[in-house]
Amino acid sequence: MAQNLGTAVGRTHHDSIYWMHVRTDSGVIHAAVATPKGTGPFPTVIILHGTHGFAQEYINIARYLADSGIVGIAACWFAGRKGVGERFITPINFADAPSFVDADGLDRFRIARRSIDSLVVAVSKLSEVKLGSIALFGHSRGGGAALDYAVTHPGKVQALALNSAGYPPEVIQRSSTLDIPILIIHGTNDNPADGGSLFTNIAMARKFQAALQAAKKNVEVKYYEGSGHNALFSNSAQFNDTVQQILQFLRKYFRN
Repeated sequence: MAQNLGTAVGRTHHDSIYWMHVRTDSGVIHAAVATPKGTGPFPTVIILHGTHGFAQEYINIARYLADSGIVGIAACWFAGRKGVGERFITPINFADAPSFVDADGLDRFRIARRSIDSLVVAVSKLSEVKLGSIALFGHSRGGGAALDYAVTHPGKVQALALNSAGYPPEVIQRSSTLDIPILIIHGTNDNPADGGSLFTNIAMARKFQAALQAAKKNVEVKYYEGSGHNALFSNSAQFNDTVQQILQFLRKYFRN
Protein backbone atom coordinates (compact mmCIF):
# COMPACT_ATOMS: atom_id res chain seq x y z
CA MET A 1 0.00 0.00 0.00
CA ALA A 2 1.11 3.57 -0.70
CA GLN A 3 1.26 4.56 2.95
CA ASN A 4 4.03 2.00 3.47
CA LEU A 5 6.34 3.54 0.87
CA GLY A 6 8.06 5.89 3.27
CA THR A 7 6.34 9.02 1.91
CA ALA A 8 8.67 11.99 2.08
CA VAL A 9 7.25 15.49 2.43
CA GLY A 10 9.27 18.67 2.05
CA ARG A 11 8.25 22.34 2.28
CA THR A 12 9.58 25.34 0.38
CA HIS A 13 7.92 28.70 1.03
CA HIS A 14 6.82 30.79 -1.94
CA ASP A 15 4.58 33.89 -1.90
CA SER A 16 1.43 33.30 0.21
CA ILE A 17 1.62 29.53 -0.23
CA TYR A 18 4.11 26.83 0.51
CA TRP A 19 4.99 23.78 -1.56
CA MET A 20 4.90 20.23 -0.31
CA HIS A 21 6.63 17.47 -2.24
CA VAL A 22 5.31 13.95 -1.76
CA ARG A 23 7.49 11.11 -3.02
CA THR A 24 5.56 8.13 -4.37
CA ASP A 25 6.62 4.91 -6.08
CA SER A 26 5.98 6.51 -9.49
CA GLY A 27 7.22 10.08 -9.06
CA VAL A 28 6.99 13.18 -6.90
CA ILE A 29 3.67 14.97 -6.39
CA HIS A 30 4.28 18.71 -6.06
CA ALA A 31 1.45 20.52 -4.29
CA ALA A 32 0.86 24.19 -3.52
CA VAL A 33 -0.69 24.60 -0.06
CA ALA A 34 -2.71 27.73 0.68
CA THR A 35 -3.66 28.09 4.34
CA PRO A 36 -6.29 30.36 5.92
CA LYS A 37 -5.50 33.03 8.47
CA GLY A 38 -6.29 32.20 12.06
CA THR A 39 -5.94 29.14 14.22
CA GLY A 40 -6.62 25.76 12.67
CA PRO A 41 -7.02 22.99 12.01
CA PHE A 42 -9.22 23.69 8.99
CA PRO A 43 -11.29 21.69 6.51
CA THR A 44 -9.22 20.89 3.44
CA VAL A 45 -9.71 20.47 -0.30
CA ILE A 46 -7.17 18.64 -2.46
CA ILE A 47 -7.43 19.92 -6.05
CA LEU A 48 -6.67 17.60 -8.99
CA HIS A 49 -6.07 19.04 -12.45
CA GLY A 50 -7.39 17.77 -15.76
CA THR A 51 -5.69 16.29 -18.83
CA HIS A 52 -4.45 19.74 -19.83
CA GLY A 53 -2.01 19.50 -16.93
CA PHE A 54 -1.10 21.38 -13.78
CA ALA A 55 -1.55 25.13 -13.96
CA GLN A 56 -1.56 28.45 -12.13
CA GLU A 57 -5.36 28.46 -12.25
CA TYR A 58 -5.51 25.53 -9.84
CA ILE A 59 -3.31 27.41 -7.39
CA ASN A 60 -5.72 30.34 -7.72
CA ILE A 61 -8.57 28.05 -6.66
CA ALA A 62 -6.54 26.99 -3.62
CA ARG A 63 -5.97 30.62 -2.66
CA TYR A 64 -9.66 31.49 -3.03
CA LEU A 65 -10.55 28.59 -0.74
CA ALA A 66 -7.97 29.67 1.83
CA ASP A 67 -9.44 33.19 1.83
CA SER A 68 -12.68 31.60 3.03
CA GLY A 69 -11.25 29.42 5.79
CA ILE A 70 -10.45 26.21 3.93
CA VAL A 71 -6.99 24.80 3.25
CA GLY A 72 -6.60 24.57 -0.53
CA ILE A 73 -4.00 22.15 -1.89
CA ALA A 74 -3.41 22.24 -5.65
CA ALA A 75 -1.52 19.12 -6.67
CA CYS A 76 0.43 18.20 -9.79
CA TRP A 77 -0.63 14.55 -9.72
CA PHE A 78 0.85 13.62 -13.11
CA ALA A 79 3.49 15.02 -15.44
CA GLY A 80 2.82 16.54 -18.84
CA ARG A 81 -0.34 17.67 -20.55
CA LYS A 82 -2.54 16.79 -23.48
CA GLY A 83 -5.53 18.03 -25.46
CA VAL A 84 -7.18 21.20 -26.70
CA GLY A 85 -7.81 22.27 -23.11
CA GLU A 86 -4.18 23.44 -22.85
CA ARG A 87 -5.13 26.79 -24.35
CA PHE A 88 -7.29 27.66 -21.35
CA ILE A 89 -4.62 27.42 -18.65
CA THR A 90 -1.22 28.82 -17.61
CA PRO A 91 0.94 25.68 -17.38
CA ILE A 92 3.32 24.78 -14.57
CA ASN A 93 5.56 21.83 -15.37
CA PHE A 94 7.09 19.21 -13.08
CA ALA A 95 8.91 16.58 -15.10
CA ASP A 96 9.42 14.27 -12.12
CA ALA A 97 5.71 13.96 -11.29
CA PRO A 98 4.03 10.53 -11.71
CA SER A 99 3.51 9.37 -15.28
CA PHE A 100 0.48 10.26 -17.36
CA VAL A 101 -1.48 7.07 -18.10
CA ASP A 102 -3.58 7.21 -21.26
CA ALA A 103 -5.40 3.88 -21.09
CA ASP A 104 -8.95 2.77 -21.72
CA GLY A 105 -11.48 2.35 -18.94
CA LEU A 106 -10.63 2.49 -15.28
CA ASP A 107 -7.04 1.36 -15.88
CA ARG A 108 -6.14 4.99 -16.57
CA PHE A 109 -6.36 5.53 -12.81
CA ARG A 110 -4.15 2.60 -11.83
CA ILE A 111 -1.17 4.81 -10.95
CA ALA A 112 -3.41 7.64 -9.80
CA ARG A 113 -4.91 5.55 -7.00
CA ARG A 114 -1.49 5.04 -5.43
CA SER A 115 -0.38 8.61 -6.07
CA ILE A 116 -3.51 10.19 -4.65
CA ASP A 117 -3.41 7.90 -1.64
CA SER A 118 0.17 8.96 -0.89
CA LEU A 119 -0.95 12.59 -1.15
CA VAL A 120 -4.01 12.11 1.08
CA VAL A 121 -1.90 10.36 3.72
CA ALA A 122 0.69 13.16 3.65
CA VAL A 123 -1.97 15.89 3.76
CA SER A 124 -3.69 14.25 6.73
CA LYS A 125 -0.47 14.69 8.72
CA LEU A 126 -0.30 18.47 8.22
CA SER A 127 -0.99 20.38 11.43
CA GLU A 128 -3.35 22.83 9.68
CA VAL A 129 -5.57 20.06 8.29
CA LYS A 130 -8.66 18.97 10.21
CA LEU A 131 -8.96 15.20 10.15
CA GLY A 132 -12.33 13.92 8.99
CA SER A 133 -12.88 17.03 6.87
CA ILE A 134 -10.88 16.34 3.70
CA ALA A 135 -12.48 16.68 0.26
CA LEU A 136 -11.28 16.09 -3.28
CA PHE A 137 -12.05 18.52 -6.09
CA GLY A 138 -11.20 17.43 -9.61
CA HIS A 139 -11.61 18.91 -13.05
CA SER A 140 -12.13 16.57 -16.03
CA ARG A 141 -9.65 13.69 -15.66
CA GLY A 142 -8.94 14.97 -12.17
CA GLY A 143 -12.63 14.53 -11.37
CA GLY A 144 -12.53 11.00 -12.70
CA ALA A 145 -9.47 10.22 -10.58
CA ALA A 146 -11.11 11.73 -7.50
CA LEU A 147 -14.24 9.66 -8.03
CA ASP A 148 -12.25 6.48 -8.65
CA TYR A 149 -10.21 7.10 -5.50
CA ALA A 150 -13.30 7.63 -3.34
CA VAL A 151 -14.74 4.33 -4.59
CA THR A 152 -11.55 2.31 -4.15
CA HIS A 153 -10.45 3.93 -0.86
CA PRO A 154 -13.61 4.30 1.26
CA GLY A 155 -13.23 6.43 4.36
CA LYS A 156 -10.11 8.28 3.19
CA VAL A 157 -11.95 11.46 2.07
CA GLN A 158 -15.24 12.86 3.27
CA ALA A 159 -16.62 14.73 0.23
CA LEU A 160 -16.23 15.05 -3.54
CA ALA A 161 -16.66 18.01 -5.88
CA LEU A 162 -16.50 17.00 -9.55
CA ASN A 163 -16.16 19.58 -12.32
CA SER A 164 -16.62 18.50 -15.96
CA ALA A 165 -15.82 14.90 -15.00
CA GLY A 166 -16.47 11.92 -17.26
CA TYR A 167 -19.13 9.39 -16.30
CA PRO A 168 -18.78 6.21 -18.38
CA PRO A 169 -21.27 3.38 -17.73
CA GLU A 170 -18.89 1.48 -15.43
CA VAL A 171 -18.62 4.58 -13.20
CA ILE A 172 -22.38 5.08 -13.12
CA GLN A 173 -22.77 1.43 -12.11
CA ARG A 174 -20.49 1.98 -9.11
CA SER A 175 -22.48 4.94 -7.79
CA SER A 176 -24.21 2.84 -5.13
CA THR A 177 -20.88 2.24 -3.38
CA LEU A 178 -20.36 5.93 -2.60
CA ASP A 179 -21.29 7.04 0.91
CA ILE A 180 -20.00 10.63 0.99
CA PRO A 181 -21.58 13.91 -0.20
CA ILE A 182 -20.97 14.65 -3.89
CA LEU A 183 -21.22 17.94 -5.76
CA ILE A 184 -21.54 17.65 -9.55
CA ILE A 185 -20.55 20.78 -11.50
CA HIS A 186 -21.05 20.59 -15.25
CA GLY A 187 -21.69 22.69 -18.34
CA THR A 188 -24.68 21.77 -20.48
CA ASN A 189 -22.63 22.30 -23.65
CA ASP A 190 -19.67 20.15 -22.64
CA ASN A 191 -18.21 18.81 -25.90
CA PRO A 192 -14.94 17.62 -27.50
CA ALA A 193 -14.26 20.97 -29.19
CA ASP A 194 -12.96 22.45 -25.94
CA GLY A 195 -11.61 19.32 -24.28
CA GLY A 196 -14.65 17.20 -23.48
CA SER A 197 -15.49 13.68 -24.61
CA LEU A 198 -18.37 11.28 -25.11
CA PHE A 199 -18.38 10.57 -21.38
CA THR A 200 -18.37 14.24 -20.30
CA ASN A 201 -21.52 14.95 -22.30
CA ILE A 202 -24.18 16.50 -20.08
CA ALA A 203 -26.40 13.44 -20.59
CA MET A 204 -23.79 11.28 -18.82
CA ALA A 205 -23.57 13.69 -15.89
CA ARG A 206 -27.36 13.61 -15.55
CA LYS A 207 -27.32 9.80 -15.64
CA PHE A 208 -24.76 9.75 -12.84
CA GLN A 209 -26.87 12.19 -10.83
CA ALA A 210 -29.97 10.03 -11.38
CA ALA A 211 -28.10 6.87 -10.34
CA LEU A 212 -26.94 8.53 -7.11
CA GLN A 213 -30.42 9.77 -6.35
CA ALA A 214 -31.93 6.35 -7.07
CA ALA A 215 -29.46 4.87 -4.59
CA LYS A 216 -30.48 7.57 -2.08
CA LYS A 217 -27.01 9.09 -2.01
CA ASN A 218 -26.21 12.64 -0.95
CA VAL A 219 -25.74 14.52 -4.24
CA GLU A 220 -25.98 18.18 -5.20
CA VAL A 221 -25.66 19.61 -8.71
CA LYS A 222 -24.82 22.87 -10.41
CA TYR A 223 -25.34 22.89 -14.17
CA TYR A 224 -24.11 25.92 -16.11
CA GLU A 225 -26.41 26.49 -19.07
CA GLY A 226 -24.50 26.72 -22.36
CA SER A 227 -21.06 26.29 -20.77
CA GLY A 228 -18.39 24.02 -22.20
CA HIS A 229 -15.82 21.66 -20.75
CA ASN A 230 -13.23 24.28 -19.75
CA ALA A 231 -15.51 27.20 -18.93
CA LEU A 232 -14.13 27.12 -15.39
CA PHE A 233 -10.95 28.63 -16.84
CA SER A 234 -12.33 30.70 -19.73
CA ASN A 235 -15.19 32.44 -17.91
CA SER A 236 -14.21 34.49 -14.85
CA ALA A 237 -17.81 34.72 -13.60
CA GLN A 238 -18.14 30.94 -13.72
CA PHE A 239 -14.78 30.52 -12.02
CA ASN A 240 -15.91 32.70 -9.12
CA ASP A 241 -19.32 31.04 -8.91
CA THR A 242 -17.77 27.56 -8.98
CA VAL A 243 -15.57 28.41 -6.01
CA GLN A 244 -18.65 29.72 -4.19
CA GLN A 245 -20.54 26.52 -5.00
CA ILE A 246 -17.72 24.46 -3.52
CA LEU A 247 -17.58 26.64 -0.41
CA GLN A 248 -21.33 26.43 0.19
CA PHE A 249 -21.25 22.68 -0.31
CA LEU A 250 -18.39 22.15 2.13
CA ARG A 251 -19.79 24.50 4.77
CA LYS A 252 -22.90 22.37 4.85
CA TYR A 253 -21.03 19.14 5.53
CA PHE A 254 -17.82 20.30 7.20
CA ARG A 255 -19.29 22.32 10.06
CA ASN A 256 -17.00 22.98 13.01
